[in-house]
Amino acid sequence: MKKTLKEIADWLGIDSGKYSDKVVTGISIDTRTLKKGDLFIPFRGEAVNGHKFVQQAFEKGAAAALWLKDEPNPPKDKPILFVDDSEIALQQMARKYRNEHKAKFIGVTGSNGKTSSKDILASMLEPFYKVQKTIGNFNNQLGLPITILSLDEDTEVAVLEMGMSGFGEIEFLSNLAKPHYAIITNIGEAHMQDLGSREGIAKAKFEIIKGLQSDGTLFFDGDEPLLQSLVAKTTNLNSRACGFSKDNDLFATTIETTDKGSQFTVSGEINGEFFIPVLGKHQVKNALNAMLLGRALGLTTEQIRTGLAQVKLTDMRMQLVSTENGPLFINDAYNAAPTSMKAAIQFVQATTIRDDKWLVLGDMLELGENEEQFHKQLSEVIDAKEISKVCLFGPRMKWLYEQLLNSFTKYDLVYTENDYDVIVQTINNYASNNSLILLKGSRGMKLETILKSFQ
Repeated sequence: MKKTLKEIADWLGIDSGKYSDKVVTGISIDTRTLKKGDLFIPFRGEAVNGHKFVQQAFEKGAAAALWLKDEPNPPKDKPILFVDDSEIALQQMARKYRNEHKAKFIGVTGSNGKTSSKDILASMLEPFYKVQKTIGNFNNQLGLPITILSLDEDTEVAVLEMGMSGFGEIEFLSNLAKPHYAIITNIGEAHMQDLGSREGIAKAKFEIIKGLQSDGTLFFDGDEPLLQSLVAKTTNLNSRACGFSKDNDLFATTIETTDKGSQFTVSGEINGEFFIPVLGKHQVKNALNAMLLGRALGLTTEQIRTGLAQVKLTDMRMQLVSTENGPLFINDAYNAAPTSMKAAIQFVQATTIRDDKWLVLGDMLELGENEEQFHKQLSEVIDAKEISKVCLFGPRMKWLYEQLLNSFTKYDLVYTENDYDVIVQTINNYASNNSLILLKGSRGMKLETILKSFQ
């Protein structure tokens, strides 16, 4: 973004004052990451009042700042725009900039795999388009507007992740972004405590079509009956399904795993063999959505193949981490829900990368009243014939520990409620350079802490 203060004031329907020609080149809500030329937006919360940092923002090079009209003592002789509500102003600026921008906008949501799908898609497209994507977890009612306002004016494709915790949130984000294309990765169990059921989760995720362009297309997990039903009930919706069933528009037939990634064959709207430097059957499904979308944007089969081969994911998503003369870790510790947890466990059991296979699993959070059941059910996919040792971390994993007592010996099953060192010591004592160790848990469990002891 590169706008004068007058242009931004016009977006907001307010007076720009005497600094109309001041040029703004970005947006910041945090002085720690503020860049020269940014417009600083202070928020007033119960614990912190962002107006206290406005002067610091100017000292660090901010071009201008917003200021709430009812906040006393605004800075004098500074480029300030006075607004009624910082959040509404941020969203209005993003709405106006989005309407001006010529890029193709892509919205990505789903219970699991949003970030991986965003990364796969953006990486695949980058050799052929100027692409920008959501950075980190800037995927909510504040983060999405910041992402949109951070787009360069010559960006050709914007890949926007959309997160939520309740009904109406995805609809709001979709109407703000007005995507040309939308992706729903899958329907899992995350946010069950707020949405009540998988049906509720599917309905909330499906809100992404609310802002979809009239000639836009939805790409979705065609193996998910809940999404199949919602698509079937929606008139005048262009859609493409992908997955492992032959009923999909694009489906994967064979998947082979090496220590470098996944080789797979697809049939349907695209045919042939492809490779992604990413582990996991579920990541192959994420790649299928990207492939269909790439074709919609005009990429050839060979361009899609080239783009997929150089995919790079954000850290802690099925990330292979080697240790010197020690075990090989799969760091998938960014987040966890029953669907993604089972997929990661099944991958480890099926892979031939290493023979000595370990599971280090942390609590799954935000599962509501059925959380005990979801943790216990993990025992149904853990095969004692394939897994050498299971280490469980967190109070909720006690439920899984009790389920596994009859399958594993006391030497091969370790539980601790909150002591990382117990697991670190177990790995030190029993793992070898033939060991493959999965780290998987919800963000709040911070299982990557264990990995730090081996790097």
